[in-house]
Amino acid sequence: MSVTKEMVLKALRIVPLPGGGDPVSRDLIRALAVESGVVRFVLEGDSPEMLEAARPAIEAAVRALPGVSSLSVVIPAGPAKGMGAGPKIGGHPTPQAGPMAVPGVRKIIAVGSGKGGVGKSTVSSNLAVALARAGKRVGLLDADIYGPSQPRMMGVAKRPASPDGKTILPLQAHGVTLMSIGLMLKEDEAVIWRGPMLMGALQQMLGQVAWDHYGPLDVLIIDLPPGTGDIQLTLCQKTRLDGAIVVSTPQDVALLDAKKALDMFRRLGTPVIGLIENMSTYICPNCGHEAHLFGHGGVAQAAQTLGLPYLGELPLDLEVRLAGDAGTPVAAGEGAAAQAYAGLAARLIASGAI
Repeated sequence: MSVTKEMVLKALRIVPLPGGGDPVSRDLIRALAVESGVVRFVLEGDSPEMLEAARPAIEAAVRALPGVSSLSVVIPAGPAKGMGAGPKIGGHPTPQAGPMAVPGVRKIIAVGSGKGGVGKSTVSSNLAVALARAGKRVGLLDADIYGPSQPRMMGVAKRPASPDGKTILPLQAHGVTLMSIGLMLKEDEAVIWRGPMLMGALQQMLGQVAWDHYGPLDVLIIDLPPGTGDIQLTLCQKTRLDGAIVVSTPQDVALLDAKKALDMFRRLGTPVIGLIENMSTYICPNCGHEAHLFGHGGVAQAAQTLGLPYLGELPLDLEVRLAGDAGTPVAAGEGAAAQAYAGLAARLIASGAI
């Protein structure tokens, strides 16, 4: 017998919870997925401590069902003491008439890439910090819901507050207003959601976050996941984007995927502000020799061929990685890498893009 969602929900309805009710009647089950004997869902409520206490009985009830070969139950991290229950993240998106502006934000710019591993999140965080150092009021939204990295890169671990259970108050770090799904979860917990849950979460982080909590923003930088999937489609169709920046490394394989990202933005009507060549040059710290480990100039050539602005190159530098892992983006300090990001920010400001 193959296990079904209805069988899982029926089993959960007979699991008693402290204070009465069951996980289904108390609306604690999120993103339930059942496929080929694999059952996955998020268990989310006001008290993670209560959910952890109830987890063994909940898991036992599901594992007892015939046909269950694997079970994954995720419990998001709870709010810090005194913050209140906070909103539930995820769920089906709310219908809306068309692309909408984000209150308190003057411009919205997405940073994307055709593939992972090209340093898009590193560019997003450092660009946000560089713009803030240049005097702009900047927000940073980590929209890479499956692999949120901005909390680590920006050195933030506190859960956002929610005074009314609906509005989310963002955090600040290095002069940048920040929000990420990673701030709502334990660091090692996976997000196991299908498309509608992803789209609902993105809509919440754009519409329910008080982006102007620390004052109106000149620009909101959105760090997209790699590729051309649900998040990109939802963002371009539901939000008034002022433009997109595409990040790539110089080698041919990365450029092939970058061109797919460019085609996606074109077809969705989002103007491309320009291309960035990341990991362009490596300077040996011992001898000063300049090497091009991933090639050099490929992105500039592609930009010229496609008739798009070329925003410049960024180095491959150990300090960039160390700074990101330590929670202080390299753009917040001094040195060649910081100057490269400062130059990028200055060019974007001078062009009127920001």
